[in-house]
Amino acid sequence: MLGVYWGLLITGVLFALVTVLLGDLLSNALDGMFDFMSGDVLHWLQPMVLFSAITVLGGAGVLLTGYTSLVAGAVFVLSLLAAAASAVLIYFVYVKPMERTENSVAFSMKDLVGRIGEVTVPIPARGSGEVVMRIGGGVTNQIAESFDGTEIAAGLKVVTVEVKDGALLVSCLDSNH
Repeated sequence: MLGVYWGLLITGVLFALVTVLLGDLLSNALDGMFDFMSGDVLHWLQPMVLFSAITVLGGAGVLLTGYTSLVAGAVFVLSLLAAAASAVLIYFVYVKPMERTENSVAFSMKDLVGRIGEVTVPIPARGSGEVVMRIGGGVTNQIAESFDGTEIAAGLKVVTVEVKDGALLVSCLDSNH
């Protein structure tokens, strides 16, 4: 059984080394082959959690076999408990918090409601112009129409009131309008 524990420990260590050194290359080469592991159903079964548990199972097995007089069954059960505890700890202390910090440049048009922008192409009373808005780490130019049915000159600040048919309906914020 000691050979199995060593095999699990070495597999986990090699996985860690390969992902640190070649993680981006492998990710691009495998192009989503393991995306099912990150889905909503098996969200807790992240490769980091799985291989951490395998590594701890092997390491605990090697240590308990070498430094205690426990029988093989007890060593396996204690190693399995240590692996499960480490997996739960890694998931809730590292993986779960990291999921909440993920950032994306993607946004929905509905995300623009309530945001302030600046008119770059004048918006006629009946027709379309253009506004620029900061969202996330960048800026976006969007087609805009007047919500109030009034003309809005370039350079004025506007707020998005509604999104309709792919265009922002905006209202002027500047009182000098």
